[in-house]
Amino acid sequence: MTSPHQILKEFWGYDNFRPLQEDIIKAVLDGKDTLALMPTGGGKSLCYQVPALAQDGLCLVISPLIALMKDQVENLRRKNITAFAIYSGMTRKEVINTFKVASESNCKFLYVSPERLETSLFKEYLPGLGINLIAVDEAHCISQWGYDFRPPYLRIAALREELPGIPILALTASATPDVQNDICEKLAFKNYQVFRQSFERPNLSYSTFKVDSKINKIIEIVRRVQGSSIIYCKSRKRTKEISELLQLQNISSDFYHAGLLQDVRNRKQEDWIHNKTRIIVCTNAFGMGIDKPDVRTVIHADVPDCLENYYQEAGRAGRDGKISYAVLLFDERDIHELEGMASLRFPALEDIRNIYQAVANYLQIPTGAGEGQYYDFDISDFLKKFKQVSHTTLYSLKALEQEGWLAFNEQVFLPSSVMFAVNKNSLYEFEKTNPGLEPCIKTLLRAYEGIFDQPTSISEKVVAGLMKKDVEEVKLELKLLNQSGIISYQPQKDSPQLYLLRNRIKAEDITIDMIAYNKRKNQFQQRMKQMVNYIKEEAECRSGIIGSYFGDDKIRACGICDNCLKQKAAHLTKEEFELLHHRIINIVKYESLHTKDLLLKLNGIKKEKAWKVIEYLQAENKIEMDKNGWVKLK
Repeated sequence: MTSPHQILKEFWGYDNFRPLQEDIIKAVLDGKDTLALMPTGGGKSLCYQVPALAQDGLCLVISPLIALMKDQVENLRRKNITAFAIYSGMTRKEVINTFKVASESNCKFLYVSPERLETSLFKEYLPGLGINLIAVDEAHCISQWGYDFRPPYLRIAALREELPGIPILALTASATPDVQNDICEKLAFKNYQVFRQSFERPNLSYSTFKVDSKINKIIEIVRRVQGSSIIYCKSRKRTKEISELLQLQNISSDFYHAGLLQDVRNRKQEDWIHNKTRIIVCTNAFGMGIDKPDVRTVIHADVPDCLENYYQEAGRAGRDGKISYAVLLFDERDIHELEGMASLRFPALEDIRNIYQAVANYLQIPTGAGEGQYYDFDISDFLKKFKQVSHTTLYSLKALEQEGWLAFNEQVFLPSSVMFAVNKNSLYEFEKTNPGLEPCIKTLLRAYEGIFDQPTSISEKVVAGLMKKDVEEVKLELKLLNQSGIISYQPQKDSPQLYLLRNRIKAEDITIDMIAYNKRKNQFQQRMKQMVNYIKEEAECRSGIIGSYFGDDKIRACGICDNCLKQKAAHLTKEEFELLHHRIINIVKYESLHTKDLLLKLNGIKKEKAWKVIEYLQAENKIEMDKNGWVKLK
């Protein structure tokens, strides 16, 4: 067996592991089930990649994020490590081919989406894959008490029966103690170890600001703190609005959300990574798997749903170890919305059934049909045609997904496909009368075996490379061949897809486990409450609050969050305290004063220090302050 250090040096060029990585790798190589909690950017993937390379066999990686799977496969291949991925949207033939190659080659990593685990194809090929390790990424998704429960994750434990003795490494960036216990239980861990990296980020200054104008505060922050920035918003519309307002101030920015075409998203992301764009204004669809170490500020223009999401998103700042800022902006409306969000997030059973009925009608799925089928689902068009509310629709779909009726994914990737629609004689005649399209036909036939018999996935980029032509030109030629009836051409889709897990039934027959549903709702309300408490807290260190939430109680006061800075500003020496005590008593001895005027008369004294003494005098009954802020001597 090759040593982990040799592998680290050979493939990654590093001399040493980061904290905890080596311990996790040792536990895995010792055959122990392992739970690793490591913050975003903490190097989680090395924890399964190194032990997999150190021994014979293949590592099965279960991940829900298609974009991340693709990135990981590409990164490994660049290191001459054989890796493949199987995800939603691939044809049966492509899946079979991938399984065959993975089992017959020196493949070291096979990435699969969780819903693939119970397919007959997966079960058929599983024994021949030679698996030495199962890595479960985003492991918090297995817990229905967590913030991102995904039912297909519950099937992972069944792999233990098929692969006895194979260790499981569960990885997550954020899980509360309850969710950590649930992960270990749901994955049937026996002889296991838990490793938790500290949630402390000593170079990251957290702060929250209650503001009247969020855009004005954003402009102030990005002018004061130079460098790369991410601004998170809740709606797609707001990303565009804020970006345009920044541009009007001559601040370099762009916007990003899942509704943009893949090519557009890629270009915007690359421009930001390479500092052609300074600020990216985005929804939470942005950031997964992006390793940009020099982000100086992460600003939340809207309040996230929970501390798990906030910690992950804020944690994208300052990965280079330099001082960086995580700023959360809020107003009273944000607090009110958070407190009422549970009723939005958990629609009534009647609403869920109505949405199911409307979706089936929109997609024209007959009763008793649809299982295993993908459907293009343009949610904006659906909302318009069926006069539905977006929140009710999205969260009803989520509830139906969690109960195993369907799967809805805004970023399912379906590659382009081509199949010839004519026989060889007709094709020959067409080529004679259309010589300009002949090179495209010949290239398709040479590059893709079986393209005459069934729809075959193609890459316009590969075809363009073979023809030495521009990609757009090739796409145009494929469309012309399609219009002429020579081929059936389906361009690549990265539009939202709805996948039916069961045949359509009558809406009134849809059932939901209401006990579990209401328990999830209660857990959600608790997370909302914790988020509100975090926002409103004005004294406790913010790093400490976050650490405590995730069960890490060893974090010292950071000294750089807004609350720590307030505490420093409010620190009084004995002499200062005595002096302020007498000044305040003397000022209010002769007349009642509003606190605003009292602070003005204490000119030159820091407000935090003055308040500290005012609160002390009030507690000691030496002064009295009414609810309107008027102060008088007791």
